[in-house]
Amino acid sequence: MNNNYSTNPPLGGRGATLITPTTLQRYEDIAANIKPERIKVFIQKAQELDLKPFLGYILFYDLIKQLDTDGNLKEDAPQHYKDLLNGCEYLDDDGHIVLYQGLQPVLAYFTFARFIEADAVHYTATGPVTKRYDNADAVLVKDLVKLVQQQRSTANAYANETERFLIDHQEDFPVWHYNHKNKTSRQAGPRIRAVDKTDFNFPADNFSTNLFITDFLN
Repeated sequence: MNNNYSTNPPLGGRGATLITPTTLQRYEDIAANIKPERIKVFIQKAQELDLKPFLGYILFYDLIKQLDTDGNLKEDAPQHYKDLLNGCEYLDDDGHIVLYQGLQPVLAYFTFARFIEADAVHYTATGPVTKRYDNADAVLVKDLVKLVQQQRSTANAYANETERFLIDHQEDFPVWHYNHKNKTSRQAGPRIRAVDKTDFNFPADNFSTNLFITDFLN
């Protein structure tokens, strides 16, 4: 049976990301000592685990197919894909001007959230340990959760704009369909897959250990 959509990503976009570490500087300050290669790991995770489920696999791969081997949109990519990624101004059905910011801030803030979650803990041969830095302040677990929630809330706000853009341009994206379950699954807090009743999973207010994170945010 023929299938127009392969289960593997298109060769031109394999491993490519829709944004770069440099793109993130437009949204938040990133400490100079953080290597771009490390940031790209979190971009790829956010792209695969947050953005792809949000867009749906078919639309996601259609978008990835518009990238060249360097991860940039091809010059001959359809305009509606350029608008989807980069943003645009357009008139809605009521004649109102809509300023759409694009997918870049959606992916950027999902990336920030994943970076903050992962960067507080370092994994060693003997298990996970808290990171410590000479010139960093201690951050309580409850404050770390708030930082992650803030970034995910911002990402979801931009994602809502993308939803509106896709609804208003349904004729350009026939493979995309609104999914209410997807919307409700984009909770603002950290990713929680199961509950383990250990000391580490007690409510943050009752947990006294401090975590150290890099100077990633203002």
